[in-house]
Amino acid sequence: MKLLFFLGNPGAEYNFTRHNLGFLLADFYLKTLNKTWEPHEKFHSVYKKLDSTLLVKPTTFYNNVGLSLGEWKNFYKLDLTDLLVICDDFHLPFGTSRFREKGTAGGNNGLKSVIETLGTDAFPRLRLGTGNDELRKTLGDIDFVLSRFTEEEKKQLPDFLLSVLNVL
Repeated sequence: MKLLFFLGNPGAEYNFTRHNLGFLLADFYLKTLNKTWEPHEKFHSVYKKLDSTLLVKPTTFYNNVGLSLGEWKNFYKLDLTDLLVICDDFHLPFGTSRFREKGTAGGNNGLKSVIETLGTDAFPRLRLGTGNDELRKTLGDIDFVLSRFTEEEKKQLPDFLLSVLNVL
């Protein structure tokens, strides 16, 4: 069993915000397959099982996503190598991605929550670039991650999401 764990915040007010790029990718993925999410309240998430892969979006807020991931990992007795955590990263230029087998949270509170829950930073993660240095300097980090994509970025999103799906 493999687990793709997408980070974001629940609620319509967070749709198309930079912090929800993981959720956006997950929704895009299911839409391409004409599938829908199923609720799993016990594991604080919505999910979809596709063959031997679980796609999961936690319903906790971003800073507490480790709760949901820990429940899935423990229930299915998954090894860390069976996980892939997918999150946004404002340090990477918009439209780029970076895969790592392990590493620090790099200031990402969702990854901090996952690291705290798992007790290690030795798990695979895919960071999706949301960087826009000019806008980030204007807004500050907190408002930036909760900001919506610019019109130009919105035009680029479908191609970016498709390029990421091709490597999943």
